[in-house]
Amino acid sequence: MASKKVTAMIHPFYTEACAAFHAGVAAADPAEAVRRSLPEFDRPPTVIAVGKAALSMADMARSLLGPVPALVVVTNPENAQRTKTLPRMTEAQIFTAAHPIPDEIGLTAGQAVKAALVAASQAGRPVLCLISGGGSALLPAPVTGVSLQDKMAVNAQLLASGADIEVMNLIRQQLSELKGGGMLRYAAPSPVTSLILSDVIGDDLRAVASGPTVAPIGTKPEARDILHQLDIWEGLPQTVRQVLQRPDVDQDLPDARNLLIGSNGLSLAAMAAAFPAAKRHALPLIGDVTQAVQRVANMGRGAHIFGGETTVKLTGTGRGGRNQDLALRLALRAETEAWQGPWLYLQAGTDGRDGPTDAAGGVVCETTLSKIRAAGLDPASLLENNDAYRALAAAGGLHMTGATGTNVADLGILIRS
Repeated sequence: MASKKVTAMIHPFYTEACAAFHAGVAAADPAEAVRRSLPEFDRPPTVIAVGKAALSMADMARSLLGPVPALVVVTNPENAQRTKTLPRMTEAQIFTAAHPIPDEIGLTAGQAVKAALVAASQAGRPVLCLISGGGSALLPAPVTGVSLQDKMAVNAQLLASGADIEVMNLIRQQLSELKGGGMLRYAAPSPVTSLILSDVIGDDLRAVASGPTVAPIGTKPEARDILHQLDIWEGLPQTVRQVLQRPDVDQDLPDARNLLIGSNGLSLAAMAAAFPAAKRHALPLIGDVTQAVQRVANMGRGAHIFGGETTVKLTGTGRGGRNQDLALRLALRAETEAWQGPWLYLQAGTDGRDGPTDAAGGVVCETTLSKIRAAGLDPASLLENNDAYRALAAAGGLHMTGATGTNVADLGILIRS
């Protein structure tokens, strides 16, 4: 798994920061994780791979298992482009669906997954699921009464609300036939094994890709309460509100063997090994980005490394993502606090894509704001419009890696002299 570093920045701390970040990404190599974790099967399993790391995970599984009766792979276009040929996967159905808002290709992929699981069930074959982050949007399978357009509207409103991933996926599970253990029901009574690459801080497997092989996070009443708290209930499609007002139906969930094979914590440990002078902060950067930037700013001098995943409530019309937003906010905070001496902060997503942009995140230092202003832009105004991408682009502060083929949330490195 390779990623290309193309950020245009000259700074004494830049090389160290990039090396630490890419060590974290390398530790989340999905193919290697599958290689060391794949169990033995009495007979070839049906393989379902879903998420941003689906191609690499499926390719390694296929190379270890040999021919399999069925192989369905669902990933995003950026990662699909990383691998032009997959000679070992000639029998695969490969779908490149949209993320973070689902599309028709994802809907078709969901139908293919259901068909493959039913066929495995009828033949009594085991099922191997390879799950990674991004699967929630990539594999829409709306419940009866909800359309794809309805699901798209819900996703868009949840993304704009600033809700964290567990909240979003609790709600998504109530509207899907495959999430929250849905795959197990289609596969039953076939035994199901899942290898899971977690992009969720804390590694709650119910939240990774909305938990297709684990129990749901919550209930319909909980989903309704959350949507009211987020103040988006009234704006949801009527069909969605009708589904969420139906009573919960208790159903026994078939058993599955769920194995965690990669996570943000493992990547953070790899960063610490690559940058031994840095202090590793086990407490993740989570919650609203404004609170996260306060934590980073309070770290003081020295080198610090973080994992986590923040949220941003969208109120403007600009472009950016949570990592770019956090980086730009730190630059403004450093100016307010009159930091002395050189410093640098790199904050980026391990999947190589931050929000709806082509950047993995942002890199800021003591010269970032002056470069933005020299370009005739006001960084504070751009931030208020959720336009961190434009601000950082003007300063050469976008961290560009391209699609990495993995996804274990976000990593950050602060270096202050």
